[in-house]
Amino acid sequence: MPWSRFRDIHGRGVDTVLGPEMRSTGEVMGIDESFGVAYAKSQAAAYGELPTKGRAFVSVANRDKRAMIFPVRALADLGFEILATEGTAEVLRRNGVHAKIVRKQSEGPGPGGEPTSVQYILDGEVDLIVNTPFGSPGQSGPRLDGYDIRTAAVLRGIPCITTVAGLAAAAAGIQAIVRGDVGVRSLQEHARALRAAGA
Repeated sequence: MPWSRFRDIHGRGVDTVLGPEMRSTGEVMGIDESFGVAYAKSQAAAYGELPTKGRAFVSVANRDKRAMIFPVRALADLGFEILATEGTAEVLRRNGVHAKIVRKQSEGPGPGGEPTSVQYILDGEVDLIVNTPFGSPGQSGPRLDGYDIRTAAVLRGIPCITTVAGLAAAAAGIQAIVRGDVGVRSLQEHARALRAAGA
């Protein structure tokens, strides 16, 4: 979705989390034999290429903490510095992935002036964001932090992934970009490849 085009009634950016009615709507698609490469192509067409280095900020709901370990480890193995909120960082550290703890927006700046996650994003210190939504409407804390994170991502034009499945696809896509596997073929070449594979 072209999130940068939307604003709420107060002129602020909007949340990038899609409801069920919008999940099947989009402006672009990517085609390839590998899902990760296809995902990388779709992101390049919609927002610009996925980053291949820099800092990845990760803050996920408790239900997603176990599933995010392997894709985040893949990002770390590619050389990304991992920034995470305390709970997410703890799970990553217990599973051998180094993560620098970043303060939540709701905690405010630290006593020594340490920035919040949103400040890191707005200052351009983050290259990729992973934030899965928490809770249900009416909850404060993590739910509001997530909204602030995702709207800051839109303001800065930083790729923001909101599902663990999307994170896994992004990690595979970034690996493909780094390997040089992302290329362009005509639809006819794709059709020939599918026929040859017996699909």
